[in-house]
This record gives sequence, structure tokens and C-alpha cells, in this order.
Amino acid sequence: MALLAERRGERLRPGKELALVAEVRLEGKRLALAFPQTFMNESGRSVARLVRRFSVSDLATLVVVHDELDLPLGTVRVKAGGGLAGHNGLRSIKAWLRSDEFSRVRIGIGKPPGGKDGGADHVLSAPSRLERRSLDIAVETAADAVEMILAQGLAVAQNEFNSRQVPDEPFNG
Repeated sequence: MALLAERRGERLRPGKELALVAEVRLEGKRLALAFPQTFMNESGRSVARLVRRFSVSDLATLVVVHDELDLPLGTVRVKAGGGLAGHNGLRSIKAWLRSDEFSRVRIGIGKPPGGKDGGADHVLSAPSRLERRSLDIAVETAADAVEMILAQGLAVAQNEFNSRQVPDEPFNG
């Protein structure tokens, strides 16, 4: 979200919604950008406050950008609603909003070594330099996806980003 704010000459600032927030205009539309400052598994509390503040009546217009263990490192995918894939942040958002019909931009962080039991450690551990570079590129791509969702719609963004090649290995440059 900070990258999207920077692209529009803004920066995220502390808000009353337990989040860093910026309001920008994109394609003539008002866009609220936010980064919850709660624990990830309590992010729904912040998102619910943001939905109220910005009068989001159609949850399909809410785009949540999140990490995804089930996608290879550096992969970006766009999704409308659906399952939670064991993601505690998404579970919290669904509980607070009483819906899972929000859109998602998913950034792949890859499966943890040793299987699902290592998920928490994998998510919380610092990536290697090569992994960090892949993630930086994925964050740029995710920002592009959010902009495309707003400018051209979710279906167009899904066609564009979901058909992209899955990275074979972390960026090596």
C-alpha cells in the first residue's frame, strides 16, 4: 500500500482505524489505501473500521493484498472472494465483515520447508537476499494489479495476472 501511495505522491499516515491510511485518486476514482497495524490475525478489526469510515457498501470493491503460502515465491494472482487457505488474517477479515466476498491480490511466498507445520516460522522469518528481490518485484506487480482492478475491473486483472508464468526460482540479478 505504501508503494501505491508513493505512486500518487502521498504517504500512509496513522489513522483512527488501527491502520496507516492514505487517500488517493486513480482513474478519477477515490481510493483508500490502508495497512492495518494490528496483529495479522486481528486485521479484520482494522478492516471493519476502514469499511465503515469509507462507506464501502459493496465488499467486492474491497481489495485485500496478502501473502499466500500456496503460491510459489514471487507469484501474484488476483481472486474474487472464496476460501481462506488457512490464512488467519483473511479469517479475521471474514469474521469482522461477516463475508468473504472481498477481492484479493495474493503474493506468493512459497511453501515452508518441512510442510505446513512450519508455516508460522516461514511467514515470520526474514527472506534471503534473493527471496527479498523476488518479493520486491512481486509487490510492484501486486500494486500494478490493484491499479488494473480499479481502472479496468477485476475480470481484466484476473486475465492479465493469473495467466502469467509462475517464477521458477527467486530473481537472480
